[in-house]
Amino acid sequence: MSISDNNTTVDQKDGPADKPHAPKPPHKTGNRRMATFGVTALAILAIGAAAGAGAMKLTGPSVELAPMNPVAISAVKEDSLVTVKGTVAEVFGNKFVVQDDSGRALVETGPSGDDGKLVDLNEAVSVQGRFDNGFLHATYIVRQDGSMEALGPAGGPPRHGPAGGPPPHGPAGGPPHDGPRGDMPTPPAPKG
Repeated sequence: MSISDNNTTVDQKDGPADKPHAPKPPHKTGNRRMATFGVTALAILAIGAAAGAGAMKLTGPSVELAPMNPVAISAVKEDSLVTVKGTVAEVFGNKFVVQDDSGRALVETGPSGDDGKLVDLNEAVSVQGRFDNGFLHATYIVRQDGSMEALGPAGGPPRHGPAGGPPPHGPAGGPPHDGPRGDMPTPPAPKG
């Protein structure tokens, strides 16, 4: 008797792992994939909304409002938020002069007033903004009828260097030297 005669082949496929899987119902296929897609889409939308809100905050006019009580133009202090009330005395493109009983102030309106039609001569206005470097950088113009014109953030571009402005030219703060590079005196003219 040989070994091969007594061996019976055992079918390995008769176990429980062999049963065919029942097909998944169509409504349950890909639920996890769809949920992941939905969560990812919501996260992208939230990030986009937050970025858009941040960009609008940076580019929109600042919410710094000057006190609504107007002060006399002669009492305006450098680098302060103020409201002045007066009459438009002169218009120069995007700048105009507002005048009250105590004095006059040059108001800078930025690109909004480039056409010179933002205010009219002899118009009564209140101007809110930052007084800096001899200019009133307007943020809002309030007309006598109560209408308001929003112009942009108060103040000009940020200062560079020390608070007093740019450093003086030349050695020891003197005037700049003559010459092609500014560091040498101009040579004498040739004789002849």
